[in-house]
Amino acid sequence: MSNHTGIEGVFNFKLHWTPDNAKPDGGAMEGVSIFTAMQEQLGLRLRAEKAPVEILVIDHVERPSEN
Repeated sequence: MSNHTGIEGVFNFKLHWTPDNAKPDGGAMEGVSIFTAMQEQLGLRLRAEKAPVEILVIDHVERPSEN
C-alpha cells in the first residue's frame, strides 16, 4: 500500500463508519461508508490504483520428518 498524502509521522484517531456487509439489502442504515468517513472525518480520499505487489507462492508443502 502506498501513501500519497505526503504526511509523515504516526497518528492515533478514531474513524466511525459502517462496513458494507453490515448494511441490509436496501443499503439504508445509520452510518457511512469507509470512503465517506475518510473524506468527512479525516479529509483524506481513498482512490483505487493499480500498482505492483509482492506475491509469495507456495507450490509444495511436506510435514517435517521425526528425528
